[in-house]
Amino acid sequence: MKTPDLEIQLKTLPNSPGVYQYYDKKGKLLYVGKAKNLKKRVSSYFNKKHDNARTHLLVKKIANIKHIVVNSETDALLLENNMIKNYQPRYNVMLKDDKSYPWICIKNERFPRVFPTRRLIKDGSEYYGPYTSMKTVHTLLDLIKGLYPLRTCNYDLSKEKIESGKYKVCLEYHLGNCLGPCEDKISAETYHDNIDAIRDIVKGNFKDSLHRFRSQMKAHSEAMEFEDAQRIKEKIDILEGYQAKSTVVNPSINNVDVFSIVSDEGYGYVNFLQLSHGAIIRSHTLELKKKLDESDEELLAIGVIEIRQRFNSQSSEIYVPFKLDLGDGIRVTVPKLGDKKRIVELSERNAKYFRMERFKQTKIIDPDRHVNRLMAQMKSDLRLSVEPRHIECFDNSNIQGTNPVAACVVFKDGKPSKKDYRKFNIKTVTGPDDFASMEEVVFRRYRRLLNEDEPLPQLIIVDGGKGQLSSGVKALEALGLRGKIAIIGIAKRLEELFYPGDSIPLYLDKKSETLKVIQQLRNEAHRFGITFHRNKRSSAAITTELETISGIGEKTVVDLLRHFRSVSKVKAATEKALAEVIGPAKAKIIFTHYHQEE
Repeated sequence: MKTPDLEIQLKTLPNSPGVYQYYDKKGKLLYVGKAKNLKKRVSSYFNKKHDNARTHLLVKKIANIKHIVVNSETDALLLENNMIKNYQPRYNVMLKDDKSYPWICIKNERFPRVFPTRRLIKDGSEYYGPYTSMKTVHTLLDLIKGLYPLRTCNYDLSKEKIESGKYKVCLEYHLGNCLGPCEDKISAETYHDNIDAIRDIVKGNFKDSLHRFRSQMKAHSEAMEFEDAQRIKEKIDILEGYQAKSTVVNPSINNVDVFSIVSDEGYGYVNFLQLSHGAIIRSHTLELKKKLDESDEELLAIGVIEIRQRFNSQSSEIYVPFKLDLGDGIRVTVPKLGDKKRIVELSERNAKYFRMERFKQTKIIDPDRHVNRLMAQMKSDLRLSVEPRHIECFDNSNIQGTNPVAACVVFKDGKPSKKDYRKFNIKTVTGPDDFASMEEVVFRRYRRLLNEDEPLPQLIIVDGGKGQLSSGVKALEALGLRGKIAIIGIAKRLEELFYPGDSIPLYLDKKSETLKVIQQLRNEAHRFGITFHRNKRSSAAITTELETISGIGEKTVVDLLRHFRSVSKVKAATEKALAEVIGPAKAKIIFTHYHQEE
């Protein structure tokens, strides 16, 4: 029950957009959220039962509610994002990526320097970025320096000091890397023309620079200055080569941000592509740790605001895979077809690849996190009430009813537990009856576990469709375990998953980790069962001929095969050699059996 204080606070909340904060009884900030309507959103936490355990625990801890009213939902998003980063409340989505990124700085100087930096100083300088890797920054700066020679010294190149002859050109000038502004060998106006062209390049617009270089090349050619024309042509080639490396989408798509998201039970991955003049000039994926079972819509809204702030994006339009409400300042487009749709799909593909890389890294660095995520994913995908930490899978093997056997393989935390594998000889079924065989082995397996007080699995998988599943369910009913252990069947043809009492199968994504684990279980059960069946069949084939000899029992057959290694060697052995192993009386019987015609 809510305390009276909370009830009063809920009743007096405004119906306006804003940000709310939950505090515990010690005054510690638990959670920050944003809302279109503060009263409706906050009240919803207390008016319904929460399936998510963490949300339920959060609501129990809330002792005080504060709020801030803002003008629009966009303002609420921005404020929420800033407060989460500043206070890092326990129950809010966690930004996993908080490192500082490199920028390209055009210094606020008479002859500006252009250089990389990770520190933003508010001195009137221009900063472009941030970039997701320093390698990208160096590649871009190498391109710029190859096209436009710029100074690298940090002298104060004021007009008075240059006219007074205070500075002399350095080695960079003689190497052709600098045009010598320190001795007034290039005017401030010409230098700034180069800086304007550099601004366009770092923004992804190569068109003006290419046009300018082509005009210069043509002018040099007409003046018979072919060496100068060749130097300009080399610059054009460099610029065109760099531009070709960008993914050209569609020249009509200009200054647009593209966002997409993929998520699992524990994390969301928001990918960002920035488009300028028809080309992708930036890509970045943000990892968000869920805290309260947040939806993809909530995570994507957080990701959009965070990334646009971090990369200082001024784009007025964004493309996303589904509708988002980000306020009036941003135009949200959900493309349905064409190049716009393809670029959103490209963003989704980048997010998926990022998630796969994270999975692989996590398996190595933090196996426990990988297992926890996988178990939570399987619980969700298979609609289970608990995580399937212990899974058992059954498979029958027989050829036209001969030597019927069954296998049970066990996976714990998503990995094979081979010491727990079990194989069964079918005892009560005659002929090739897979349904009855499945019922027998499931019954025997769990009757034994119950008798020995061993832990039961959270999930049973039977290899087969509705028939084998019904047999497994019958066995569980006979033991009083129906409803206590989840049981499903997997049919081989289309990888359909069947549930008791449901005629419509469940189809999982062919690439899903849950299906891969189930397939691994099924394949392992099949392999283990077939191996047992083959061994039993070959053992039967070997021993049949010897055991049919009157007066020769199983122990004698075993002794003979252990010594002679094969039936053919037993046939070829002398009576004396046989007698040394099994005694003269039985040796005479076997020798006579094989040599009676002689």
